[in-house]
Amino acid sequence: MERKIRLVDTTLRDGEQTAGVVFANEEKIYIAKLLDEVGVEQIEAGIPVMGGDEKEVIRKIVKSNLKASIMGWNRAVIRDIQASIDCGVDAVAISISTSDIHIKHKLKSTRAEVLEDMTNAVYYAKKNGMYVSVNAEDSSRTERPFLLKFAKLAKEAGADRVRFCDTVGIMNPIDTYDIVKYIKDNVGIDVEMHTHNDLGMATANAIAGVMAGANYVGVTVNGLGERAGNAALEEAAMALKSSLNIDNGYNINKLKPLCEYVSIASGRDISPWKTIVGKNIFSHESGIHADGALKNPLTYEIFNPDELGLERKIVIGKHSGTAAIKNKLSQNDINIDNFTASRVLEKVRHTSVSLKRALTDKELLNIYEEYLLENGLDMKQA
Repeated sequence: MERKIRLVDTTLRDGEQTAGVVFANEEKIYIAKLLDEVGVEQIEAGIPVMGGDEKEVIRKIVKSNLKASIMGWNRAVIRDIQASIDCGVDAVAISISTSDIHIKHKLKSTRAEVLEDMTNAVYYAKKNGMYVSVNAEDSSRTERPFLLKFAKLAKEAGADRVRFCDTVGIMNPIDTYDIVKYIKDNVGIDVEMHTHNDLGMATANAIAGVMAGANYVGVTVNGLGERAGNAALEEAAMALKSSLNIDNGYNINKLKPLCEYVSIASGRDISPWKTIVGKNIFSHESGIHADGALKNPLTYEIFNPDELGLERKIVIGKHSGTAAIKNKLSQNDINIDNFTASRVLEKVRHTSVSLKRALTDKELLNIYEEYLLENGLDMKQA
């Protein structure tokens, strides 16, 4: 696709809203720099109206001479927006709920008041030279006619884009595509995806939105965020490149260091099988898969582990085949024929089952040496 899709990272705002997560000021500044090195186009740095440390660190991020646009998050309240302006950001997110359940029970307001507060806030931000993203909180549970009216009024007030928020993670990719296309077709305003992962579909929904015409994708590093988190930056970046063939020129090799640092700063470990950056995602044990990967990695890998600073691993265990056995032993300058490999494999499978895990390289060597002894052979004869 000949399109420019921009990533809007909210690790420092929505990511820090993960229950129990707090970033130190120095960590926030370093995370912003790492995001900039990856090539993220916009960083939502926090909530300036909170004041104190929050306002101070946002100012420092603004003064860090990053290439990325720096955005402050705000309610549809003038003093919030003024706090963002005071920090020197070049963009503001103006957020207000649009679903009836939020308007009635959270805001204790009316649709008319929501529209009035939003438009007044947009007018004020634009008058002060801000780039404006208007966030329709709980978009996914908002009645379509009202969501359309909200987006139209936002555009008329001067908003640069509308943020479609699947606040409770209730959407699926097909419905997401449908509603985003509906907004694009009827309003003609840029749309940003902001998706939550309550049903495990945050990244899929974000990509569905891009396919429907959204040009901005809201993400967090490692998928941090409220409850089950948000669409993950590393997943969205690679999905755009590998699934949609949209290459924004991101520094993919910078993703792993970024994810590892945020993992430490947030106190949230990266699972070994975490998509894109997990240490085991290029590990192969199954005989058929390992054989294919050894012959040509493209048979079971859609991108090169070197791109991400990871490495391919052939794991020896219950499901291994002879090709993996021969490959592993050859790394120790031991070259065996297919018959020997099949006999060693029998012992490997038995041992793996008894231990309930894969084997280490040393254990494989011990099994091979036992095979030699049982058959009256030594290493030289083999």
